Amino acid sequence: RHHCANNLTDKSQTTMTSLLSATAAVHSRNGRACLPVHSSEGGGTIPVSFDGQNLSMGHAEQDDGFIDGSGIDHGITQAPYERRFSPYDFNGGTTLAISGPDYAVVAADTRLSTGYQILSRNVSKLHPLTEKCVLGSAGCKTDIDQLRSMLDIKMKVYKHNHRKPMATPSAAQMLGNTLYMKRFFPYYSFNVLAGIDSEGKGAVYSYDAIGSFERTPFSASGSGQSFLIPLMDNVISHKNRLDEKRDLPAEEVVEIVKDAFLTAGERDIYTGDAVEIMIITKEGIKTEIFQLKAD
Repeated sequence: RHHCANNLTDKSQTTMTSLLSATAAVHSRNGRACLPVHSSEGGGTIPVSFDGQNLSMGHAEQDDGFIDGSGIDHGITQAPYERRFSPYDFNGGTTLAISGPDYAVVAADTRLSTGYQILSRNVSKLHPLTEKCVLGSAGCKTDIDQLRSMLDIKMKVYKHNHRKPMATPSAAQMLGNTLYMKRFFPYYSFNVLAGIDSEGKGAVYSYDAIGSFERTPFSASGSGQSFLIPLMDNVISHKNRLDEKRDLPAEEVVEIVKDAFLTAGERDIYTGDAVEIMIITKEGIKTEIFQLKAD
Protein backbone atom coordinates (compact mmCIF):
# COMPACT_ATOMS: atom_id res chain seq x y z
CA ARG A 1 0.00 0.00 0.00
CA HIS A 2 2.79 2.37 0.90
CA HIS A 3 4.46 1.63 -2.47
CA CYS A 4 1.21 2.29 -4.43
CA ALA A 5 0.63 5.52 -2.55
CA ASN A 6 4.12 6.68 -3.47
CA ASN A 7 3.44 5.91 -7.17
CA LEU A 8 0.20 7.92 -7.12
CA THR A 9 1.96 10.78 -5.43
CA ASP A 10 4.75 10.72 -8.03
CA LYS A 11 2.23 10.72 -10.93
CA SER A 12 0.30 13.61 -9.39
CA GLN A 13 3.47 15.59 -8.92
CA THR A 14 4.53 14.83 -12.54
CA THR A 15 1.15 15.98 -13.90
CA MET A 16 1.23 19.13 -11.77
CA THR A 17 4.79 19.81 -12.87
CA SER A 18 3.80 19.49 -16.54
CA LEU A 19 0.87 21.86 -16.06
CA LEU A 20 3.00 24.37 -14.20
CA SER A 21 5.73 24.09 -16.81
CA ALA A 22 3.23 24.76 -19.62
CA THR A 23 1.75 27.69 -17.73
CA ALA A 24 5.19 29.10 -16.98
CA ALA A 25 6.24 28.68 -20.59
CA VAL A 26 3.23 30.65 -21.80
CA HIS A 27 3.62 33.32 -19.13
CA SER A 28 7.30 33.68 -19.90
CA ARG A 29 6.31 34.79 -23.41
CA ASN A 30 3.88 37.35 -22.01
CA GLY A 31 0.86 35.13 -22.45
CA ARG A 32 1.61 34.06 -26.02
CA ALA A 33 2.28 30.62 -27.39
CA CYS A 34 4.08 29.98 -30.67
CA LEU A 35 1.63 28.17 -32.93
CA PRO A 36 3.17 27.81 -36.41
CA VAL A 37 1.34 29.45 -39.30
CA HIS A 38 2.27 29.10 -42.97
CA SER A 39 1.35 32.03 -45.16
CA SER A 40 2.38 33.58 -48.44
CA GLU A 41 4.51 36.01 -46.47
CA GLY A 42 6.47 33.30 -44.65
CA GLY A 43 6.10 31.80 -41.21
CA GLY A 44 4.41 33.37 -38.24
CA THR A 45 2.63 32.64 -34.99
CA ILE A 46 -0.87 33.04 -33.61
CA PRO A 47 -1.08 34.65 -30.14
CA VAL A 48 -2.69 32.35 -27.58
CA SER A 49 -3.56 33.17 -23.94
CA PHE A 50 -3.65 30.49 -21.23
CA ASP A 51 -5.06 31.20 -17.78
CA GLY A 52 -4.38 27.74 -16.35
CA GLN A 53 -7.78 26.38 -17.33
CA ASN A 54 -8.84 27.92 -20.64
CA LEU A 55 -6.88 28.39 -23.83
CA SER A 56 -7.99 31.32 -26.01
CA MET A 57 -6.76 33.33 -28.98
CA GLY A 58 -5.79 36.93 -28.56
CA HIS A 59 -4.80 39.78 -30.84
CA ALA A 60 -1.24 40.69 -31.60
CA GLU A 61 0.16 44.09 -32.37
CA GLN A 62 0.83 44.80 -36.03
CA ASP A 63 4.54 45.47 -35.52
CA ASP A 64 5.54 42.61 -33.23
CA GLY A 65 5.91 39.95 -35.91
CA PHE A 66 2.77 38.01 -35.08
CA ILE A 67 -0.04 37.15 -37.51
CA ASP A 68 -3.54 37.46 -36.08
CA GLY A 69 -5.75 34.89 -37.75
CA SER A 70 -8.59 34.83 -35.25
CA GLY A 71 -10.90 36.97 -37.37
CA ILE A 72 -10.18 35.46 -40.80
CA ASP A 73 -12.37 32.58 -41.89
CA HIS A 74 -10.66 31.69 -45.16
CA GLY A 75 -7.13 30.99 -43.92
CA ILE A 76 -4.19 32.97 -42.58
CA THR A 77 -2.46 35.32 -44.98
CA GLN A 78 -1.03 38.82 -45.10
CA ALA A 79 -1.03 38.91 -48.88
CA PRO A 80 -3.73 40.93 -50.67
CA TYR A 81 -6.75 38.89 -51.64
CA GLU A 82 -9.89 39.62 -53.62
CA ARG A 83 -13.48 38.63 -53.14
CA ARG A 84 -15.49 38.79 -56.33
CA PHE A 85 -19.09 38.08 -57.23
CA SER A 86 -20.24 37.82 -60.82
CA PRO A 87 -23.91 37.90 -61.84
CA TYR A 88 -22.96 35.96 -64.98
CA ASP A 89 -21.92 32.40 -65.67
CA PHE A 90 -20.67 31.08 -68.99
CA ASN A 91 -22.49 27.84 -69.73
CA GLY A 92 -20.75 27.19 -73.03
CA GLY A 93 -22.25 25.97 -76.25
CA THR A 94 -21.95 26.80 -79.94
CA THR A 95 -24.52 28.01 -82.47
CA LEU A 96 -24.32 28.21 -86.25
CA ALA A 97 -26.72 29.58 -88.86
CA ILE A 98 -26.45 29.45 -92.67
CA SER A 99 -28.78 31.05 -95.22
CA GLY A 100 -29.67 29.60 -98.60
CA PRO A 101 -31.70 30.65 -101.66
CA ASP A 102 -35.01 29.48 -100.16
CA TYR A 103 -34.06 28.08 -96.76
CA ALA A 104 -32.07 28.74 -93.62
CA VAL A 105 -30.31 26.20 -91.43
CA VAL A 106 -29.62 26.92 -87.75
CA ALA A 107 -27.90 24.51 -85.39
CA ALA A 108 -26.57 24.34 -81.84
CA ASP A 109 -25.10 21.70 -79.58
CA THR A 110 -27.00 20.44 -76.54
CA ARG A 111 -24.28 20.48 -73.85
CA LEU A 112 -24.71 22.73 -70.80
CA SER A 113 -21.50 23.32 -68.85
CA THR A 114 -19.95 25.45 -66.15
CA GLY A 115 -16.22 25.42 -65.66
CA TYR A 116 -15.09 21.81 -66.03
CA GLN A 117 -18.51 20.38 -65.15
CA ILE A 118 -21.17 19.12 -67.55
CA LEU A 119 -24.53 20.08 -66.05
CA SER A 120 -26.68 18.55 -68.77
CA ARG A 121 -26.26 16.79 -72.11
CA ASN A 122 -29.69 17.62 -73.49
CA VAL A 123 -30.45 21.34 -73.34
CA SER A 124 -31.71 23.05 -76.49
CA LYS A 125 -30.09 26.36 -77.46
CA LEU A 126 -32.59 26.91 -80.30
CA HIS A 127 -35.88 28.72 -79.74
CA PRO A 128 -38.50 29.15 -82.50
CA LEU A 129 -40.03 32.63 -82.39
CA THR A 130 -42.42 32.01 -85.29
CA GLU A 131 -42.97 29.23 -87.82
CA LYS A 132 -40.34 30.87 -90.03
CA CYS A 133 -37.86 32.31 -87.52
CA VAL A 134 -35.56 30.63 -84.97
CA LEU A 135 -33.28 32.17 -82.35
CA GLY A 136 -30.02 30.43 -81.43
CA SER A 137 -28.30 31.52 -78.22
CA ALA A 138 -25.14 30.54 -76.32
CA GLY A 139 -23.79 32.01 -73.10
CA CYS A 140 -25.40 32.30 -69.66
CA LYS A 141 -28.41 29.99 -69.43
CA THR A 142 -30.41 32.19 -67.05
CA ASP A 143 -29.95 35.29 -69.21
CA ILE A 144 -30.91 33.31 -72.32
CA ASP A 145 -34.11 32.11 -70.63
CA GLN A 146 -34.97 35.66 -69.60
CA LEU A 147 -34.28 36.96 -73.12
CA ARG A 148 -36.50 34.27 -74.64
CA SER A 149 -39.32 35.18 -72.26
CA MET A 150 -39.08 38.86 -73.20
CA LEU A 151 -39.12 38.06 -76.92
CA ASP A 152 -42.06 35.67 -76.58
CA ILE A 153 -44.10 38.33 -74.78
CA LYS A 154 -43.33 40.92 -77.47
CA MET A 155 -44.17 38.43 -80.23
CA LYS A 156 -47.56 37.68 -78.63
CA VAL A 157 -48.36 41.36 -78.21
CA TYR A 158 -47.48 41.99 -81.87
CA LYS A 159 -49.60 39.07 -83.06
CA HIS A 160 -52.52 40.22 -80.91
CA ASN A 161 -52.32 43.80 -82.24
CA HIS A 162 -51.68 43.03 -85.92
CA ARG A 163 -53.44 39.67 -86.34
CA LYS A 164 -50.38 38.12 -87.96
CA PRO A 165 -46.97 36.75 -86.86
CA MET A 166 -43.98 39.06 -86.99
CA ALA A 167 -41.82 38.86 -90.12
CA THR A 168 -38.22 37.70 -89.78
CA PRO A 169 -36.61 41.12 -90.51
CA SER A 170 -38.91 42.72 -87.95
CA ALA A 171 -38.01 40.04 -85.39
CA ALA A 172 -34.35 40.75 -86.09
CA GLN A 173 -34.88 44.44 -85.34
CA MET A 174 -36.90 43.64 -82.22
CA LEU A 175 -34.09 41.41 -80.91
CA GLY A 176 -31.57 44.19 -81.52
CA ASN A 177 -33.76 46.67 -79.65
CA THR A 178 -34.26 44.26 -76.75
CA LEU A 179 -30.53 43.68 -76.37
CA TYR A 180 -29.77 47.40 -76.65
CA MET A 181 -32.35 48.18 -73.98
CA LYS A 182 -30.17 46.20 -71.55
CA ARG A 183 -26.85 47.69 -72.71
CA PHE A 184 -25.86 48.91 -69.22
CA PHE A 185 -26.41 45.45 -67.71
CA PRO A 186 -26.41 43.25 -70.84
CA TYR A 187 -27.87 39.85 -71.34
CA TYR A 188 -24.86 37.53 -71.36
CA SER A 189 -26.18 35.91 -74.51
CA PHE A 190 -24.54 35.51 -77.91
CA ASN A 191 -27.24 35.23 -80.54
CA VAL A 192 -27.88 34.27 -84.12
CA LEU A 193 -31.25 34.63 -85.80
CA ALA A 194 -32.26 32.57 -88.84
CA GLY A 195 -35.44 32.48 -90.87
CA ILE A 196 -37.23 33.15 -94.13
CA ASP A 197 -37.91 36.75 -95.18
CA SER A 198 -41.01 38.10 -96.96
CA GLU A 199 -39.51 37.20 -100.36
CA GLY A 200 -38.99 33.57 -99.35
CA LYS A 201 -35.20 33.87 -99.16
CA GLY A 202 -33.08 32.61 -96.31
CA ALA A 203 -32.00 35.26 -93.82
CA VAL A 204 -29.35 35.07 -91.10
CA TYR A 205 -28.58 37.88 -88.63
CA SER A 206 -25.46 38.17 -86.48
CA TYR A 207 -25.48 40.04 -83.14
CA ASP A 208 -23.14 41.35 -80.51
CA ALA A 209 -24.06 41.45 -76.81
CA ILE A 210 -25.76 44.87 -76.91
CA GLY A 211 -27.83 44.61 -80.06
CA SER A 212 -25.67 45.68 -83.01
CA PHE A 213 -26.58 43.33 -85.85
CA GLU A 214 -26.23 42.75 -89.57
CA ARG A 215 -27.56 40.34 -92.16
CA THR A 216 -24.87 37.89 -93.22
CA PRO A 217 -24.58 34.68 -95.29
CA PHE A 218 -23.79 32.80 -92.09
CA SER A 219 -23.13 33.44 -88.43
CA ALA A 220 -21.64 31.52 -85.51
CA SER A 221 -21.53 32.31 -81.81
CA GLY A 222 -20.48 30.74 -78.52
CA SER A 223 -17.45 28.82 -77.33
CA GLY A 224 -16.77 27.12 -80.68
CA GLN A 225 -17.18 30.24 -82.80
CA SER A 226 -13.49 30.58 -83.67
CA PHE A 227 -13.41 27.01 -85.02
CA LEU A 228 -16.52 27.36 -87.21
CA ILE A 229 -16.06 30.78 -88.82
CA PRO A 230 -12.85 29.96 -90.81
CA LEU A 231 -14.50 26.79 -92.11
CA MET A 232 -17.65 28.67 -93.12
CA ASP A 233 -15.57 31.39 -94.81
CA ASN A 234 -14.14 28.69 -97.05
CA VAL A 235 -17.14 26.44 -97.64
CA ILE A 236 -20.10 28.85 -97.52
CA SER A 237 -18.69 32.28 -98.42
CA HIS A 238 -16.27 30.70 -100.90
CA LYS A 239 -13.49 33.15 -100.02
CA ASN A 240 -10.09 32.80 -101.72
CA ARG A 241 -11.20 29.86 -103.85
CA LEU A 242 -10.73 29.49 -107.59
CA ASP A 243 -13.53 27.01 -108.28
CA GLU A 244 -16.97 28.25 -109.21
CA LYS A 245 -19.35 29.09 -106.38
CA ARG A 246 -22.69 27.30 -106.53
CA ASP A 247 -25.92 27.35 -104.57
CA LEU A 248 -25.88 24.54 -102.05
CA PRO A 249 -29.05 22.51 -101.43
CA ALA A 250 -30.34 22.34 -97.87
CA GLU A 251 -29.38 18.65 -97.53
CA GLU A 252 -25.73 19.41 -98.35
CA VAL A 253 -25.64 22.33 -95.91
CA VAL A 254 -26.95 20.05 -93.17
CA GLU A 255 -24.05 17.65 -93.81
CA ILE A 256 -21.61 20.58 -93.68
CA VAL A 257 -23.11 21.63 -90.35
CA LYS A 258 -22.62 18.12 -88.96
CA ASP A 259 -18.96 18.09 -90.03
CA ALA A 260 -18.46 21.58 -88.60
CA PHE A 261 -19.74 20.58 -85.17
CA LEU A 262 -17.68 17.41 -85.19
CA THR A 263 -14.65 19.62 -85.89
CA ALA A 264 -15.49 22.10 -83.12
CA GLY A 265 -16.13 19.28 -80.66
CA GLU A 266 -12.59 17.98 -81.13
CA ARG A 267 -11.07 21.21 -79.80
CA ASP A 268 -13.77 22.80 -77.62
CA ILE A 269 -14.71 21.03 -74.40
CA TYR A 270 -17.95 23.05 -74.16
CA THR A 271 -19.28 21.70 -77.49
CA GLY A 272 -20.50 18.14 -77.58
CA ASP A 273 -23.09 15.43 -76.87
CA ALA A 274 -25.42 16.26 -79.77
CA VAL A 275 -26.21 18.94 -82.33
CA GLU A 276 -29.78 20.07 -82.90
CA ILE A 277 -30.37 21.19 -86.49
CA MET A 278 -33.42 23.12 -87.69
CA ILE A 279 -34.13 23.55 -91.41
CA ILE A 280 -36.43 26.52 -92.01
CA THR A 281 -38.39 26.74 -95.27
CA LYS A 282 -41.65 28.35 -96.36
CA GLU A 283 -43.42 25.13 -95.31
CA GLY A 284 -42.16 25.43 -91.73
CA ILE A 285 -39.40 24.07 -89.50
CA LYS A 286 -37.92 20.59 -89.65
CA THR A 287 -35.73 19.39 -86.77
CA GLU A 288 -32.92 16.83 -86.83
CA ILE A 289 -30.64 15.55 -84.06
CA PHE A 290 -27.09 14.39 -84.77
CA GLN A 291 -25.04 12.76 -82.02
CA LEU A 292 -21.57 14.09 -81.12
CA LYS A 293 -18.90 12.93 -78.69
CA ALA A 294 -20.02 12.64 -75.10
CA ASP A 295 -16.60 13.31 -73.55
